[in-house]
Amino acid sequence: QVQLVESGGGLVQPGGSLRLSCAASGFTFSSSGMKWYRQAPGKERELVAAITSSGRTTNYANFVKGRFTISRVNAKNTVHLQMNSLKPEDTAVYYCNARLTSPGGISNDYWGQGTQVTVSS
Repeated sequence: QVQLVESGGGLVQPGGSLRLSCAASGFTFSSSGMKWYRQAPGKERELVAAITSSGRTTNYANFVKGRFTISRVNAKNTVHLQMNSLKPEDTAVYYCNARLTSPGGISNDYWGQGTQVTVSS
């Protein structure tokens, strides 16, 4: 079955950096685009960054452009989110996402358990 397991979260001071990782299994990772979302307390889940299956194209939410970098290593079935210049407003649970389409054409979203990122002095 599809599994997404995030790691790398923690407590960091403003201006600091963290690198999140997501280990994927149970599907053809190299054929699937991947995304990172986040959800802060009391707020809706929001898209942070996306990367195509090849890794050649990336997209970012305006609030992280220039600070976060999404990347992937298809040989290791992993996707990363490098987060620099972190701000208190980046505090949230970060989720790895894969949207997979079945042979019948039905798309489903799969999520990891999330990893907590807290930016505070």
